[in-house]
Amino acid sequence: MNFSVRRATLDDIPVLCDLLCELFSMESDFSPDREKQARGLELLLSDASSGSIILVADRGEEIIGMCSVQTLISTAEGGPVGMLEDLIVRKDHRGKGTGSRLLSEILAWCASKNISRVQLLRETDNESAQKFYEDHGLTGTNLVCMRKMFCIH
Repeated sequence: MNFSVRRATLDDIPVLCDLLCELFSMESDFSPDREKQARGLELLLSDASSGSIILVADRGEEIIGMCSVQTLISTAEGGPVGMLEDLIVRKDHRGKGTGSRLLSEILAWCASKNISRVQLLRETDNESAQKFYEDHGLTGTNLVCMRKMFCIH
């Protein structure tokens, strides 16, 4: 399949929201909300100093996938680590190497920024995602994600 990978721009937000709606429709902990997704994307894309990146796979004018990393500081690692977020390829383009290429490029970006660890969250029962990530060198840990939600107006 012919596609290129590039940094996302503010102009990409409507299509990225479509992709995130597809992703969050598959996840039990999140729900699609275009307004929230657009606001989050705008925050990530507007702050060049955030240490974050969103990459898109596109075929000409058609975006077919996305992946992002947000940088955090880890006291365990003594420096920057990355939180891999929102790796999604449009359903009609899956299984053709797009996700692998996005992940490879995002991991290369992390290496270029001296990020010592990349971590992610995935659905516990999504065995195909687990296999995909394991095939790309990511391994499980003994840590469990926990959260507390706040009502923000």
